Amino acid sequence: MKKRAAALCGAVAVLAGMVTAVPAGANGASAAAPVAKPAWKKCATADYPTLQCASLKVPLDHREPNGRKITLALSRVPHTAKTYQGPLLVNPGGPGGSGLTLAGFVASSLPKKVAAQYDVIGFDPRGVGKSKPALNCRPGHFSAVRPDSLPVTEKIERANLDRARAFAEGCAKKYADVLPYIDTVSAARDMDAIRAALGAKKINYFGYSYGTYLGAVYAKLFPNRVRRAVLDSVVDPTGVWYDDNLRQDQAFNDRHRALMAWIAKNDRTYRLGIDPDRIEAKWYEMRAALGKKPADGKVGASELEDTFMPGGYYDGYWPYLAEAFAAFVNKKNDDPLVEAYENFGAVDAAGDNGYSVYTSVQCRDARWPRDWAEWRDDNWAVYEKAPFMTWNNVWYNAPCAFWPTKPLDPVDVSSTALPPVLIFQATDDAATPYEGGVVTHHLLRGSSLVVEQGGGNHGISLSGNACLDKHLAAYLTDGTVPRGQGETDATCKKLPDPKPLSTKTKSTSSRGSTLHGLLGFRG
Repeated sequence: MKKRAAALCGAVAVLAGMVTAVPAGANGASAAAPVAKPAWKKCATADYPTLQCASLKVPLDHREPNGRKITLALSRVPHTAKTYQGPLLVNPGGPGGSGLTLAGFVASSLPKKVAAQYDVIGFDPRGVGKSKPALNCRPGHFSAVRPDSLPVTEKIERANLDRARAFAEGCAKKYADVLPYIDTVSAARDMDAIRAALGAKKINYFGYSYGTYLGAVYAKLFPNRVRRAVLDSVVDPTGVWYDDNLRQDQAFNDRHRALMAWIAKNDRTYRLGIDPDRIEAKWYEMRAALGKKPADGKVGASELEDTFMPGGYYDGYWPYLAEAFAAFVNKKNDDPLVEAYENFGAVDAAGDNGYSVYTSVQCRDARWPRDWAEWRDDNWAVYEKAPFMTWNNVWYNAPCAFWPTKPLDPVDVSSTALPPVLIFQATDDAATPYEGGVVTHHLLRGSSLVVEQGGGNHGISLSGNACLDKHLAAYLTDGTVPRGQGETDATCKKLPDPKPLSTKTKSTSSRGSTLHGLLGFRG
């Protein structure tokens, strides 16, 4: 980790010089329209009995504050302590993730004395979930069985391109008037509208994954309105978004190989061998077999990738994936694999909505190649080193090659005007590789970087690691951040690897499982 960090140190200045300024007009002041206070109502659940919900109208176009309005769905766990530290806005990432339930999770997972001092505020960003309008560009876009993701023939490539183009065209047809305003800068301005509606001069912020970029953009636009900010599993803001996706592919391949190594260590349970390379070869043989004959008519090669991809986000899923893999290879039984697909890989209506917002934001936020030959050349080069998810990831993002709105420029999030920002990053994170945490640490002057050494999960605080959570609690209590002498300010050991299910021991902490269910995948 130290060698990687040292190498990155020399690159940061160059990278920082490559990012573009805030999109034209994004910093321009506009006359704010009057903001009504949210009318909170009970929306308690069994897990979160004090949860409240409300809605807030905001401008579709923040440059036209008195123009068309859209509605944001909000949630809140109100503070109960005499000491009140203001609102703590939380975001699970995506883009496209719903944050309503996350407010309850964060409030219940923080130490009680800490949580009691904040109004923990969740929200569905524009286009998401219970916010209106909620996007669903092409219902059933991920219905099984899709074409094989690996474009080894012109016919397969054309089939995947046709799907991507159809999705972009579906968005253009249904939401032409909305798409120009589904982007990170607009979402950040929505956050400031939430702040104003809450009557707060400043906000506290806690974002995972894409939520780290959203938080950094908010901090760039409104540095004087940030009180505290926690960024967990950090997007590299200098690679938004095409380059970041290319960098993910190698990291996901590494995590997939880590799963193969874990299966080898547990050969007594899975009987797939003790050589990770040979186990990996069996996995690709399974992929080839499913490409010819999908399991239960619904799990083909692409769906298999969808099923195993979540293992790159969270190793708590490894025992379930390993059991399905072993049953298919050793017993010719594909039932556990179909069940795993339905649990981890299948996309429901909420997933369709999340994907619609994901593409709308990423395709609008930054420039993507319009020449398909560039995509083809870049990704075949990556595939040679990282075959696991490269082409699956391509097709997930390919609508951006055909997107109907003009792209903005990525935001230069660098800042010297912020209070200390607390950054959490695992060294082996696949979705947001380690480099993103280091780059952001340098761009946000005065920030503090806490590293989970050897950790591969995506979303690491409030997930069962007491060392990380100690730093989080201290920061939210009084703003204390660790200060180190080297590249990182503090290091925590990773959590132990999961145990096979057959040992009758819990494979993960329940809190970790809950968190990763809320964060979802792909961002």
